[in-house]
Amino acid sequence: MIDAIVEAIRLAVTKIPDDVVLALRKAYEREESEIARFNLGNILRAIEIGKTESIPVCQDTGTLTFFVRAGIKNPLLGEVKEAIIQATKRATLEVPLRPNAVDVFTGKNSGDNTGKGVPIIHWELVEGDSIEIALLPKGGGSENCSALAMLTPGEDWEGVKRFVVGHVKACGGKPCPPVVLGIGVGGSADYALLLAKKTLLRRLGERNPDERIAELEEELLEEINALGVGPMGMGGRTTALDVKIEVAHRHPASFPLGLIVQCWANRRAFLRVKPDGRVEVWQ
Repeated sequence: MIDAIVEAIRLAVTKIPDDVVLALRKAYEREESEIARFNLGNILRAIEIGKTESIPVCQDTGTLTFFVRAGIKNPLLGEVKEAIIQATKRATLEVPLRPNAVDVFTGKNSGDNTGKGVPIIHWELVEGDSIEIALLPKGGGSENCSALAMLTPGEDWEGVKRFVVGHVKACGGKPCPPVVLGIGVGGSADYALLLAKKTLLRRLGERNPDERIAELEEELLEEINALGVGPMGMGGRTTALDVKIEVAHRHPASFPLGLIVQCWANRRAFLRVKPDGRVEVWQ
């Protein structure tokens, strides 16, 4: 299991998923701005180098976040957390990953991407005997542009669109656009942000099955790209590659909105642990 998780981490940070590469190429082809095409061209070259030389595409290999859907009948369930921690330590040395875990008081770096609360692991217990693990390496620059808004119920979806577009405009080039936006609406403050981050695991171009939400995703994508922030914040037609939205029921008195901003390096990988210990890895 540890070997497979190390493999998944390596895959995630050295190979950008095909759907993301396709979206970046389309953005390059439709760009009219010379500087925007220059920036997108450099991004695509970095992706190719990372893939062919098996090195991290970006020097910021991020904070590793794992989403575990744990089948309660899998006999290896008790080993998953320690396997993730040991794999993170090994991957830091072998891939290698940049050490990105520092003590909040002393600023001392642990040196292996582990420490109090990291790597971050979200657990969901489900029926069955299979364990599915999704891996999301998240860079610090884009994470710094994430936000929580507790809207009033009266603001409704117009308030959501107004906040998201305004926030992306204010962030400008800080999150290394073109970005992918994850939006969670409803639930509670913490759950809205969790919903938003989980949306980043969806393939680009994949719409929410709820037609109302899918329409909002398209509307927001169009409005954000009309801002003209462009690749790396230097102008252009593509500020966002996609917008993803997930929702939950909310309290009558509140309207939580979680916004997670992902950079162009929308990295991810997946694993499935079978009851007999066999592990599948894919992207």
